[in-house]
Amino acid sequence: MNHTYLGETIHYEVKYKNRASIGIYLDNYGNIEIHAPKGTPDEAVLRILEDKWDVILQKSKEMKERLLGPQKKNYEPGESFLYLGNSFPIQIHEDSTTPQDRVMFDGKTLHIYVKQLEDDKIKQALKRYYYQQCKSLVEKSISLHQRHFKAKPRSIKISDSKTTWGTCDSRRQLTFNWRLAMAPQEVIDYVVVHEMCHMVHLNHDRSFWRLVGKIVPDYKEKENWLAGSSWKMTV
Repeated sequence: MNHTYLGETIHYEVKYKNRASIGIYLDNYGNIEIHAPKGTPDEAVLRILEDKWDVILQKSKEMKERLLGPQKKNYEPGESFLYLGNSFPIQIHEDSTTPQDRVMFDGKTLHIYVKQLEDDKIKQALKRYYYQQCKSLVEKSISLHQRHFKAKPRSIKISDSKTTWGTCDSRRQLTFNWRLAMAPQEVIDYVVVHEMCHMVHLNHDRSFWRLVGKIVPDYKEKENWLAGSSWKMTV
């Protein structure tokens, strides 16, 4: 079935079941399925659909985009990049006098100053900015959570890992992925706590997860955010 509302049209399927209320579900491909009690009038189904319209559209779009995988970025004004969990547009400034290509954030826009308008220069300036911000954000988070630990990290590094968000070795050297600067602060905090807990428990045994859960009770929500958003954390 198709339904048009607020200028948008979506396709959905209704399945009538032995249940007490109407539920809206999206499958792994972003398709919309409505489960309704047997005998539910069409008007009631549409009313629920319209009540949740914006959320459904957004979730469906995100799931379909995720299936496509990371998309090639255009380094042009208006293109959006994640920072601290939100998407912000970029504005490019060509400045031959700038001592080094750099990025400045004013709370609404990522301003990129480069000597030459080249995609690679813009990309590298952005990447450097994320590295710097990640280091700063991680260090502040470590200071905030140090009260939970007797041991302290011996070193903190930022990496370009393709497989991990963070690591901790037996010498208490912590390493974090620069892409974490794109995640919400609470997600960064979770990854920091996760790696700091490895200073106490190097493996992922029950004691480790108990310690993580004591400090970040909703850590599974943070893991779900990373699992669902990692595909778009890119430059």
